[in-house]
Amino acid sequence: MSKRRFARHEDGHKLKTSTEYNQAVFTWISSLVVTLILLFNSFSYDSRSLKPLVFTVCMLYAFFTLLQAVVTVMVRTDLLRYGAIRRRTRALGYIQLLSIATGNIFIVTAAFGLVKKQKTAEYTLAVYMLLTQLFVIAVSALNMFKPYVADAFPAAMLILCAVALFDLAALLIIAKAVGKNDIAPGLVWLAVPLILTTITGNLFSLLLGIILLAKLRSRNDPAAPKWEDIAERITQNSAPMLGLLFIVFLFSISICSIFTFDYSMAVENNYSAILQPPSLAYPLGTDNFGRDLFARIIFGARISLVVGTISTLIPFLAGGILGAVSGYYGRHSDNIIMRTLDILYSIPGILLAIAIIAAFGASTVNLIVALSIGAIPTYARTMRASVMMVSTYEFVDAARALGSGNLSILFKHIVPNSMAPMIVKATLTIGSAVIATSSLSYLGLGVEPHIPEWGNILKLGSTYLETNSYLAVYPGLAIIALVLSFNFLGDGLRDALDPKMA
Repeated sequence: MSKRRFARHEDGHKLKTSTEYNQAVFTWISSLVVTLILLFNSFSYDSRSLKPLVFTVCMLYAFFTLLQAVVTVMVRTDLLRYGAIRRRTRALGYIQLLSIATGNIFIVTAAFGLVKKQKTAEYTLAVYMLLTQLFVIAVSALNMFKPYVADAFPAAMLILCAVALFDLAALLIIAKAVGKNDIAPGLVWLAVPLILTTITGNLFSLLLGIILLAKLRSRNDPAAPKWEDIAERITQNSAPMLGLLFIVFLFSISICSIFTFDYSMAVENNYSAILQPPSLAYPLGTDNFGRDLFARIIFGARISLVVGTISTLIPFLAGGILGAVSGYYGRHSDNIIMRTLDILYSIPGILLAIAIIAAFGASTVNLIVALSIGAIPTYARTMRASVMMVSTYEFVDAARALGSGNLSILFKHIVPNSMAPMIVKATLTIGSAVIATSSLSYLGLGVEPHIPEWGNILKLGSTYLETNSYLAVYPGLAIIALVLSFNFLGDGLRDALDPKMA
């Protein structure tokens, strides 16, 4: 009996520690959910007929989902029977790569992970870099079905395709180099062009370039292995990487849309195209003024990301400085700073934001200020607790014994080692800031009504829930997806930065 229990324990440990198996299970379940949603939407309940395009996509999703389920079973069998995934099982990943034509991001990312036996952070980042670029091109290409395109559309698409070819070449080079003990010296020449291609907004290129440059100094930097381990842990986790993929995609499309999308289609009235259903020309339909909902959501992503990021960065810096000073100096400084912040913390954040906007008017700048002020106390408390803990470490006493001043000790030694909780909190708070931005805009207290912002779009669409529900469903789904992405990224960073998870 004990042998059976031990065998079950060993089998469970093999499956639990296998990145490929965990990602395969997550992938086929996620793909199945999307397939069921497509199946539900492939039937028109008003005319009692099938939507051919949606049903075709649903069948393609169903095929790759079924194949992914088979792959999951094969991976499980290989791990339990042979202790490793066989080559012919990995070969199925090449077939799954074809699902990129359907936009099934779950299966595509799992396929890239399956075909490569040994995966590094550089390889994973290169995969997501290429996928981001391809999705930006695909979304931008939908403008070809519109009555007219932006003047810069042909040149912008040509540049995007050239960057995608470079990303593909970089991925192949990195995939070939994986397995060597140190790939940095041979690939450092890729770092500079990768960083330059960040002009398209693809932050994965920036991260990959920085990692390649950082590895050159890792031999003489004792702190480098720590951050390399963190990068490895977070890139092996599917959920935060998919969340980061959606965030980077929105950031990239927000920048590229300046050149590939015509802003007039999102803001100017077109009474000849009022309340058009989704089509190739208008992928998400049009609103009651004939404005393209697809373009409005794309341009609205820029507002949500800018407001969410800046309204998180301001309290991150202000609260971090106040919390660091309060936690390090203590006594009178601690009482003055924290009691003042306690007064601010006692005011509900949403009420404080409404009061500020009501006093100074609804604008993007006032919205950022209103959201930032209310978040300062929570960041200050987080930094204060971390600084008080780090101040007791031996390296702080060593720096003080060597004659370092208080400011030098605080900002050179203590604060850098107290940033992990602040980074995790920031990623989780951006999602809340996005919700607050949309909520205030929905109430008419956020971004100006004429600006395409997800809250404004949702407010307008809520009046057509019974007749044209897509006007509210699509911006609502965009808000949910962005908030979930930041939450997944925050959870992944928390696990990666937790020393207990190492």
